[in-house]
Amino acid sequence: MAMAASDISLLDSETAPLRVYVQELRPTPGDNLEIILRKWENHACIEGNIMAQRTEDPAVFTVDYQGERKISVLDTDYTHYMFFCMEAPAPGMENGMMCQYLARTLKADNEVMEKFDRALQTLPVHIRIILDLTQGKEQCRV
Repeated sequence: MAMAASDISLLDSETAPLRVYVQELRPTPGDNLEIILRKWENHACIEGNIMAQRTEDPAVFTVDYQGERKISVLDTDYTHYMFFCMEAPAPGMENGMMCQYLARTLKADNEVMEKFDRALQTLPVHIRIILDLTQGKEQCRV
């Protein structure tokens, strides 16, 4: 539904390093999380998957995606939406971050979007919504 980042270069073009569209989250028998995603690469939308490894904190996972990174679940109602953030150091920035608001349907929910914006304000780095995907113009997301 929305993507946000501490540095616009992480999301500013179709081929930006963290411009990924999460399609599905699948829990594994070992309590890890398989993330099915799509990304624009070489003029085509490609599908891939990443295995997120559980940690002692049930809301935190680690992934090996362009280097080892930590993914944190900010909020979820387990039925309709989930907000997560991934550490995303950008050039010259030690603690960059990319966040997404995921929903089970493409139906826009302004109340949840406002909740996402408020959740972003609690983070230790300045982060702002860069892509509002509720308009349905992205080529690689569905």
